[in-house]
Amino acid sequence: MTETSPQQTSVKKILPLILATAIFMQMLDSTILNTSLPSIAKDLHESPLNMQNAIISYVLTLAVFMPASGFLADRFGTKKVFIFSLVLFSFGSLLCSMSQNLTHLVISRVIQGVGGSLMTPVGKLALIKTFDKSELLKAMNFAIIPALIGPVLGPLVGGYMVDYLSWHWIFLINIPIGFLGIILGLKYMPNYKSTDVDFDLKGFLIFAAASLLLSVSLELFGDVQNISPVLFVFILGFLFLYYYYRHARRGGNPIFPLDLFQVRTFRVGIVGNMATRLGISSVPLLLPLMIQIAYKQSAVTSGWIIAPMALTAIFGKSSVIKILDRYGYRQTLMVNTFIIGTLICLLAIPDIHTSLYWFVPIIAILGFFNSIQFTSMNTISIADLRNFQTSSGNSLISVNQQLAIGFGIAFGLIVLKLFENSDLIGGETHNAFRYTFLTVGILTIISGFVFRRLHISDGKNMKSKED
Repeated sequence: MTETSPQQTSVKKILPLILATAIFMQMLDSTILNTSLPSIAKDLHESPLNMQNAIISYVLTLAVFMPASGFLADRFGTKKVFIFSLVLFSFGSLLCSMSQNLTHLVISRVIQGVGGSLMTPVGKLALIKTFDKSELLKAMNFAIIPALIGPVLGPLVGGYMVDYLSWHWIFLINIPIGFLGIILGLKYMPNYKSTDVDFDLKGFLIFAAASLLLSVSLELFGDVQNISPVLFVFILGFLFLYYYYRHARRGGNPIFPLDLFQVRTFRVGIVGNMATRLGISSVPLLLPLMIQIAYKQSAVTSGWIIAPMALTAIFGKSSVIKILDRYGYRQTLMVNTFIIGTLICLLAIPDIHTSLYWFVPIIAILGFFNSIQFTSMNTISIADLRNFQTSSGNSLISVNQQLAIGFGIAFGLIVLKLFENSDLIGGETHNAFRYTFLTVGILTIISGFVFRRLHISDGKNMKSKED
């Protein structure tokens, strides 16, 4: 075995921190706007309902440009593309804070979205190419924590900034974080390239159209009035996915080669990610909504109720390697998904007269198991990919996660609205939330069977070296 140079050691220590910075910025920015929309709308003289465009434009930009991240990294190098993405994201954040009307804000969010669509996938790609399979689990485990903390801190930080400073600061906070990422990236980010680069423009446009249509349908599902046009857009998105499948079968160098799905662990990881996030992604939205709508509490209070999820995620991070080493990926992911589904079901037990503090231990335990789930799913997805598959595979995983989160949020809202309009709730809005948690929890439990397709020995090459 070759000895590791001091420079390589420094890179391996700092690189997970650089990726963590990127993930934190992206995840925080995806959620921090939610509690701030009324204040921004008032300042820009817009209706709060129209302000959804500021969120949608960011999500759509992520979905459209993420597929190109692998090609750009291979063509120009991971270091150059990552630094560029941080500069673009920070510049977009500055423009957002200076916006004078909704149009300016939407354009600025698109610029932010282009940066965000490259930032996390390229940072993760550099991590995958730097660490051996036996070291990757530990590195990925550290970097993934911001993905759990960001959505929890977002509404809380946003609420406080709006109340005590101004809405401009929810964007300005990105600039010092981005500057830190740029400084660290310039010094420690490796610049991996590929000599065999051929961009599949047609495939990119087809897949981007599919992502765009699916993302639009997800956003429209959240406000279901007339289901027909929404279903049309949704079905059209899947037709474009089928068109991409036909295109990729013809050979050439497709942006996402179909041979990725011949890798069983990748296939199970992709499907499992999509299935289990239906429940996991809806909870950080549904619980604060219930606390504010049914319990009549403030946004800051709802933020504090779910804040323990971020703290226990850190404990999950320190335990996941030992759990995976002892039980393996198959058993860990199946049991862990069942536990998460059961915890979501438990959120349906308290009635309207129960203290809000009843939710705190459930949410705290949920954060612990979510941490194990995300680390396990992310690492098993790339466990058996070969070097030439890592760029395209990593990009597809990022797109899949983005769409899965969108599906989860939309699914939770659809189920909630169905129960709100039914006779089951007896006119009590709180009961609609309870039935929604029960439905989402049961479906999460069922989704755990996806991981039965894993073999007991899968992921052995990801086992960490002894400290």
